[in-house]
Amino acid sequence: ISMVKGGRLAEIAFPAEIVTFMISDVVGDKLDVIASGPTAPDTSTFRDAINVINKYGLAEKAPGSVMEVLARGDEGLIPETPKKSAAVFNKVNNLIIGSNRKALDAAVISARSMGYETEILSSKLIGDAHKAAKWLAGKSLEFKAKKDRLQLKPRCLICGGETTVTVKGKGKGGRNTEFALVFAMEVEGIESITMLSAGTDGTDGPTDAAGAMVNGETIESARGLGLDPEKYLEENDSYNFFNKMGSLIITGPTGTNVMDIQIVIID
Repeated sequence: ISMVKGGRLAEIAFPAEIVTFMISDVVGDKLDVIASGPTAPDTSTFRDAINVINKYGLAEKAPGSVMEVLARGDEGLIPETPKKSAAVFNKVNNLIIGSNRKALDAAVISARSMGYETEILSSKLIGDAHKAAKWLAGKSLEFKAKKDRLQLKPRCLICGGETTVTVKGKGKGGRNTEFALVFAMEVEGIESITMLSAGTDGTDGPTDAAGAMVNGETIESARGLGLDPEKYLEENDSYNFFNKMGSLIITGPTGTNVMDIQIVIID
């Protein structure tokens, strides 16, 4: 289906020496997934693709030309993509120069320079945005209680990854603003907790915002303005909620993408 993905670019260039500089926008930084791995060994087969299509009942919906290529490949009439043992990778060096983890590490350096005790909780924050936000809020509340009890220094908690949203309403928003709204509701009334959730590409879903910043006073302030947080969440309208609150983070397109980052400050 592609002449360059799945290691085929390395196959075309063989026996030339190849150095590939990669910016990863996938959780786990798997080389065969980043940009579909043009110079990395492919772990999948034609049969794997057919099995996925059959699993979700998509055979009749997929283009006939695609199904034909997959069928011919499964029958051995088209060579499989090159695998790990293929000689075409002997002179290939794949270097990840940008990733979510690298962004988190940079954030750690910055936070520590400001005097915060800093910890990366996860660089693989995935799944439902609501559940992820509640998990991070829970961790934040635990650290807040511990900090107050033991008189600890201000702390910075950092996460990264890419969550998803199940859209049920007709509002406007993205995974980061939805994440931020749920987090704000979980820490309502708690002082000294501030959280930023934003996309490193400067775009959160179909919006012009990268994300939003919230704290323990966000929900109370919203209600004071006559806003109903639960209603906005139900309508997946987190963008308009934060737009009215003046809490959107708008950077414009950054020109790169290493997924999302969440930063919690506990003063």
